[in-house]
Amino acid sequence: MTVTPDPSASLPPGDAGGPRPAEPPGRSSPRPIRRRRRLVQRALVVGAGLVLLLAAPALWVRASSAGHLHPYDEAPEAPVVIVFGAQLAPGGTQPMPFLKGRLDVATQLVKDGKASVVLVSGDRAGASGDEIAAMTAYLVAAGVPAEHIVGDPYGLDSYDTCKRAHDVYGVRRALLVSQSLHLPRAVTLCRRLGIDASGVAARCDGCRRVTLAKNTARELPAAWKVAYDLVTARPPAVSSAPDPVLQQALDE
Repeated sequence: MTVTPDPSASLPPGDAGGPRPAEPPGRSSPRPIRRRRRLVQRALVVGAGLVLLLAAPALWVRASSAGHLHPYDEAPEAPVVIVFGAQLAPGGTQPMPFLKGRLDVATQLVKDGKASVVLVSGDRAGASGDEIAAMTAYLVAAGVPAEHIVGDPYGLDSYDTCKRAHDVYGVRRALLVSQSLHLPRAVTLCRRLGIDASGVAARCDGCRRVTLAKNTARELPAAWKVAYDLVTARPPAVSSAPDPVLQQALDE
């Protein structure tokens, strides 16, 4: 009697048409693992894209100001130095550390002959007091001649300061003084609005870490405002006719 061999006898279990053996206990199927990996990878890509999108204006501000930011000892010369207003100390007559650092650097720029006139730009009716009066008084007490100080009481934000400096006071070339966290935004705004601006970093002696961290974080949404203001070419909050007072101060 001839015995015909069964072809399925040499096949691994489960390949002869019968049921596959169950996975060993505790071992996951590879398909769900690969699926989860793909989902995680896609989520990471989408997240990175969103981060880049949110940071795009801030990156653009940094790129636009590159090459125009200077430490004090490398500051170029310009006819005008613009000081951006900031909060005053309780009582409304003395600057807080942020503003004091800016005013101290502006004073030194004038004394060293790197600028002739100081344009102090801020809010005359600010929540903490009259920024223009306080800045002017501080500069005069520090030795800057009063006739070389011009005040813009309607520099209500950085955009308005630059826009009004150009349109109202005729500034075409200037040094901008502010802390390094704010300076790229200020320089970008002024340069895009027609001023050949160079930034000079101000000190912030006595500034608390929490204050610096808060103001640094603020620059991300502020960069979106820069883009919006420039794209829409919005007028400043207060528009004024051209004023020759700054040119007169330069002629003194």
